Amino acid sequence: MRVFTPIEVAERSGSKYLGVLVAARYARELNALPRDAVPAGIEKKLTTRSLETLSGGEIEFSLANRRRRGAQ
Repeated sequence: MRVFTPIEVAERSGSKYLGVLVAARYARELNALPRDAVPAGIEKKLTTRSLETLSGGEIEFSLANRRRRGAQ
């Protein structure tokens, strides 16, 4: 098992909190894919693969502002 430091995650995402959110979202996306469509490295856990992908700079993401319900 590889250990990812908050600094490693923050280098690619801007903050450690945002990095964890992006990696978690990517892991959920990998989990939703059919087993034969998942990228190589099946022996690793989805969270480890998503953190490796984020730390490697292979995930592109953007932040979208959400509108609050009831706000006018």
